[in-house]
Amino acid sequence: MISTRGRYALRVMIDIASNQGDGYVPMKDVAARQGLSLKYLEQIIPPLKDHGLIKGIQGKGGGYRLTKKPSEYNIGEILRLTEKDLAPVSCLAEGAPECERRQECKTVKLWEGLEKVTNEYLDSKTLDELL
Repeated sequence: MISTRGRYALRVMIDIASNQGDGYVPMKDVAARQGLSLKYLEQIIPPLKDHGLIKGIQGKGGGYRLTKKPSEYNIGEILRLTEKDLAPVSCLAEGAPECERRQECKTVKLWEGLEKVTNEYLDSKTLDELL
């Protein structure tokens, strides 16, 4: 399940893309338009900024803007940064300990297939499509 963190990250990216024009979009404006807590959005921004999806400046006229065209962002990339993992079950999560039942597990192939389909689908969708 995609958490509020991932869903809000998409809303932030869409809002920035829709409102940046030639400038920077203040996060307080994004929070107001989206009806979200500025404090919570400030926790979502760092991974997006640290991985170069957005850039920001402080001070008057400051805020955030995209670093690429909306068509160059795939949704999977954004969600993996904010969700950390899109695995459908905990045993497939990144860094999970090897399951002692994996060899005889009748469902692991099902979950691996679901993970593959989910990632391929999300990677095939762009921010531009959501605009």
